[in-house]
Amino acid sequence: MKVLLHICCGPCSIWPVKNLRKDGMDVMGFFYKHNIHPYTECLKRQETVQNYADQINLRMIYQKGYEPESFIQNVVYREADRCRYCYHDRLRSTAMIARRGKFDCFSTTLLYSKFQNHELVKNMGASIGKSVGVPFLYQDFREGWKEGVETSKQLGMYRQQYCGCIYSEKERFFKS
Repeated sequence: MKVLLHICCGPCSIWPVKNLRKDGMDVMGFFYKHNIHPYTECLKRQETVQNYADQINLRMIYQKGYEPESFIQNVVYREADRCRYCYHDRLRSTAMIARRGKFDCFSTTLLYSKFQNHELVKNMGASIGKSVGVPFLYQDFREGWKEGVETSKQLGMYRQQYCGCIYSEKERFFKS
């Protein structure tokens, strides 16, 4: 089965890719970057994904351009609910590429992170899959959290300290 896996960052891809491959899946990654701020952070994350993908022979698709303005314009005045928009945009983008590429299904490394709204990602992925016509492959990748963290540290991967958007960066670093 051919699966397109949305990858938010290198460390979060370790367990899902390993697990999907163990299940006999043909995995290709997709790195989405319009939500990541600042641009230097985006470049660090993409470089980490590229290096890891090369190490494990993972074919990748990298989103073209860099348009954080679009993300900000879509969440302005809804900052408290920004993750809902962000999940939807990343999952829909992945599903659309999966449809064009004739993938059997799509999934996301967001299902690996213990910091994401797991149920929202799961339900949104299923809904988007139905509307786009490509099934969403749900797996609870959180069981591999510790192994993924340890592996990323052993590999010396860049490990970001916030989700990615300007708002999560502020929450991480600005303490009032």
